[in-house]
Amino acid sequence: MAVRNVESQSAHQLGSQEPPGRRERRRVETREKIFRAALKLFAERGFLATAVEDITEAADVGKGTFFNYFPTKGHILETLGEIQLAKLEAFARRADRRDLSIRQLLHGAAEALAEEPGRSPGLVRSMLQAIVANDAVREGIGQKLERGRRLLAAIFETGQRRGEVRRDLQPMELARVFQQAFFGTLWVWSIYPSQPLAAWFGDIFTVFWSGIEDRPKHRRNRQYGA
Repeated sequence: MAVRNVESQSAHQLGSQEPPGRRERRRVETREKIFRAALKLFAERGFLATAVEDITEAADVGKGTFFNYFPTKGHILETLGEIQLAKLEAFARRADRRDLSIRQLLHGAAEALAEEPGRSPGLVRSMLQAIVANDAVREGIGQKLERGRRLLAAIFETGQRRGEVRRDLQPMELARVFQQAFFGTLWVWSIYPSQPLAAWFGDIFTVFWSGIEDRPKHRRNRQYGA
């Protein structure tokens, strides 16, 4: 989901019934330009080697303009995290509509979450670098992971109610394993990008789902307390 969409949704949630005017559109476009320029530089040079001045030069904006939108360069990654959460929130809402199976929903969520980092292995390596080296980034990402875990747990709980996901496993535990599989795949792919990231997730998801799908064997185990 582009930053433009995230900001438009935020404006709507604040009660705005009118489309954004020219001034607001320019603000959204400027923020998007800075955001994309920063991600490109992070992918090429790394998070630590990229200065705010590099970002403003690449985006062709003044340094003051950058700080109007992002307090620090770390907040670029915070914004990326918010984009990812917005995607996951959309899938969590869709779980109640029953137009997709939980397997289809989770697979779609994994593909959507892989879209942004899948643009560049260098970007993924830069994100890892920032998480390891920057306490503020690490704390912010940790908070978003917790929020994402709760959203995933709600999806798994819906799957259990539908009889699609094993009920002998806790939804939060399933959410934690999903995140571990996702991020583990992400990091390994960033080192060995032999094929598109979506293909990696397709293989991993098949294995993951085979372990959580509710099947007669699992139902018998619950019946006899195994």
